Amino acid sequence: MEFLEELQWRGLVKDVTDIEGLKEALKTPLTLYCGFDPTADSLHVGHLQQIILLRRYQLAGHRPIALCGGFTGMIGDPRPTTERKLLTHEEVMHNADCIKEQLAMFLSFEGDNAAIMENNGNWLNEMTLLDFLRDYGKLFNVSYMLQKDTIKKRLDSGISYTEFSYTILQAIDWLSLYRKYGCRIQIGGSDQWGNLTTGMELIRKTEGEDAAPFGITSPLITKSDGSKFGKSEGRNIWLDPERTSAYEFYQFWLNTPDADAVDYLKRLSFRSPEEIMALETSLKEHPELREAQKALASELTEIVHDKEGLESALRITDTFFRGNIMDLTPAEMKAGLAGAQNVPVTDGITLIDTLVEAGVSRSKSDARKLIQQGSISVNGEKTTAIDAVLHKADAVDQEFSILRKGKKNYIVVTFE
Repeated sequence: MEFLEELQWRGLVKDVTDIEGLKEALKTPLTLYCGFDPTADSLHVGHLQQIILLRRYQLAGHRPIALCGGFTGMIGDPRPTTERKLLTHEEVMHNADCIKEQLAMFLSFEGDNAAIMENNGNWLNEMTLLDFLRDYGKLFNVSYMLQKDTIKKRLDSGISYTEFSYTILQAIDWLSLYRKYGCRIQIGGSDQWGNLTTGMELIRKTEGEDAAPFGITSPLITKSDGSKFGKSEGRNIWLDPERTSAYEFYQFWLNTPDADAVDYLKRLSFRSPEEIMALETSLKEHPELREAQKALASELTEIVHDKEGLESALRITDTFFRGNIMDLTPAEMKAGLAGAQNVPVTDGITLIDTLVEAGVSRSKSDARKLIQQGSISVNGEKTTAIDAVLHKADAVDQEFSILRKGKKNYIVVTFE
């Protein structure tokens, strides 16, 4: 299976400007790029498909450029509905530095096809308004730009000239990378098609038809049930370990519905087609084993959080289902209980009052029954003493205690 054919098998090809020409061109090493605007100080799992695509091209012998939009991040790609919030220069620069570190986890910066990190502020910051209008603005027909989906969708609700000009700036990015590195390919999500074709037009008009650039998009990842991909309980799943722990990251992929697991494996895993097809067979014949989800979760967690992070995620997962939670480190406890109810209490509060305050029991008498039945444990130990008291001195790191009702209902008690 040739490289482009495998991308098609994986569901990573939607639109291509010249698929036959691209197939031929990919027989020799090429340079490609994908852009990432620093609108936050971390990328999230919604960016993974394009990041991993850059790595796939690199493994196939091509040279990837990860372009951080230090300049365009001050504007933002037009949203389908509303104008983006404008960030300060300091915010964008901070975000750009954070994103560079994250992209470095996926790409190799050694060898003949060593990856390149670029920032479009390196050329756009030097451009004057006269340069923009004279050298580039005159090459773009307004009627042509109005046909772009990202712009067309905003015409009724209104679009500022700032966001209207974004597609020209992105086209200048590609032209600059073409001139500096011979970059002939731009990849992106399907929502970037209009920007890709605009860049191609600019290269052809300025460099001639022999330049032969190629644009290729991949379908956006969606969930089969129609809900938004990349969020867990309404929260983004970030690539920054300070924002999303290794455990939470692992659990996000482990909880992938059966209907989505194979699609995500094809798009995001570096496993061979044969390995993925074997996991697909396992999912059909033994769905209860969840081997596809476990393979996906383990691979991506190790890439983003390294081997140590994966080991911690597996240890927390196993402990919460089969072991004693007190065997975990305080940090691992916090990670595993990040979504649990948190109840602030004062030192010396009774267990009965705590259960009522947490809403575990409707009344003190109900709380007494739960305790007497052995349904409540405190820091891994069952307690049947109805006069039990919670003390900060007995808490984990003298900071928090963990109550559990039954097998899976956890409450974190934090001492004020």
